[in-house]
Amino acid sequence: MSIATKRGDSGQTGLAGGIRVSKSSLRVEACGTVDELNSALGVARSRCESDDLQGRTKVMEGLTRQVYEVEATEGLLSDWSLPGEHPTCAAYDFARTVCRRAERCVVRLTESGETVDPNILAYLNRLSELLWLFARKIEVDAGIGNSLREMNGKSGAKWSRAW
Repeated sequence: MSIATKRGDSGQTGLAGGIRVSKSSLRVEACGTVDELNSALGVARSRCESDDLQGRTKVMEGLTRQVYEVEATEGLLSDWSLPGEHPTCAAYDFARTVCRRAERCVVRLTESGETVDPNILAYLNRLSELLWLFARKIEVDAGIGNSLREMNGKSGAKWSRAW
């Protein structure tokens, strides 16, 4: 049996249960974006040399607990950061942005009236926060100060950390 069934050549794809839908459907968009997120996580994890973070990215259990643990890291940036100062941080920042896009896709799917497990949104939201923290922890461990505002000589209240 070949992967090239040609059943999708007309712009339709199959969902669980044999249902055929347009490849432009919100459900397909959300599932595809989560698939892209999984690949982006794989890239970030493959670059990560931290045993602590490697173990966390493989398991992904208790995300809220992990957020609390990682954000307690002394010296962790609590401001906007500029991606790209460290290759692994950039990979985690990229995975975070894909995660946020997946979250927006799931919100649109929910708002369209489709049934979506509410735990999915909570999971994607928490995962995004955790990915931001992973990148910042790697910066701290590498001795990189990466505050976008400080680089631009700005002062004042800190901004949101993970969008």
